[in-house]
Amino acid sequence: MTTQAVRLFRKMDGLFAVYKPQGVHWKHVRDNIESSLLKALNSCPPAAPQLAVHFQLLSDGKNSSSKDLVPSPSMVPVLADHPLVTGPQFHKVHVGVGHRLDAFSSGVLVLGVGKGNRVLEHLSKSHVTRDYTLEGEFGKSTDSFMDTGRVIEKATYDHVTQDKLERVLAMIQGANQKALITYSQVDLRTQEAYELAVRGLLYPHGKSPPILTGLRCINFNPPHFTLEVQCVNETQKYLCKLIHEVGLELRTSAICSGVRRTRDGPFKVENALTRQHWTADSIIQAIAHFSKTTRKIRKSGMYRQTAGQFNSSAQIQEQTRRQSEQINQEHAGLSSSTSDAVGDRKTPS
Repeated sequence: MTTQAVRLFRKMDGLFAVYKPQGVHWKHVRDNIESSLLKALNSCPPAAPQLAVHFQLLSDGKNSSSKDLVPSPSMVPVLADHPLVTGPQFHKVHVGVGHRLDAFSSGVLVLGVGKGNRVLEHLSKSHVTRDYTLEGEFGKSTDSFMDTGRVIEKATYDHVTQDKLERVLAMIQGANQKALITYSQVDLRTQEAYELAVRGLLYPHGKSPPILTGLRCINFNPPHFTLEVQCVNETQKYLCKLIHEVGLELRTSAICSGVRRTRDGPFKVENALTRQHWTADSIIQAIAHFSKTTRKIRKSGMYRQTAGQFNSSAQIQEQTRRQSEQINQEHAGLSSSTSDAVGDRKTPS
């Protein structure tokens, strides 16, 4: 018979998203959620204790002077499984973290519990697109490309206009679009490549540098501006450096004052749990909400593994076939040369 804590733990199996605030390390977010889940599990009432037959020696009660003892059975609880004896039922709940955010950044952070930790690996290998909102400021440059770094340069920005900024962003996006086509390993002359490009389904295969799939300005109020970015294989350091490079292209300096992730694949900021909702009940509801998404990610990951094994086997078979053909050709050439040599010896001088 399963206890209430075990039934509750079985519901904690899948993926969910939380909103990580700025200035908080992702490890603190993970530890906080692990403590919340562990507290909820161990606060469940324990199962009813098992009963055992206990015999007591009592007097037969026939008369007051009788000294005969008779065993009397009774049911008493077994204390070996009592929480005060065994301690808490759960000592650790492992919460996995997806694509991480540093302390400077905020936004959507995908977490996994139970079998969801394996699904996180499939999600990280699926090259999903992530959306960010970058806050920038013209006129300064720091050693870390962020406003928390040491200022090493100041420059004017009066000549910067929104039209110039948008032209620079279009140039950067065009360069990244070429890189995306290069790393997608798709033949551009095929109909499949055209359809993938039209639907925006091109993505890099294997390892690739950070690639921007979308870049536009959504707010321009010098010296402050805001960019909306869609990217693959990015890091927060790369995004801060992107603001710096935009400033250089505009003949000025720029620093990043904020990085906010608004989407991580299928997980959007609207569905992320805020700090006051990092409870067991809210997390279980979020896991149930993303259960269908979790199953799709798991199936796609298993398909990629099977496809990879199939491709590896096909490559091995093709390599073996080519080696066999090469050996047969060499053997045929050797036989031909041997026959010619024997014919020359038989020819009279």
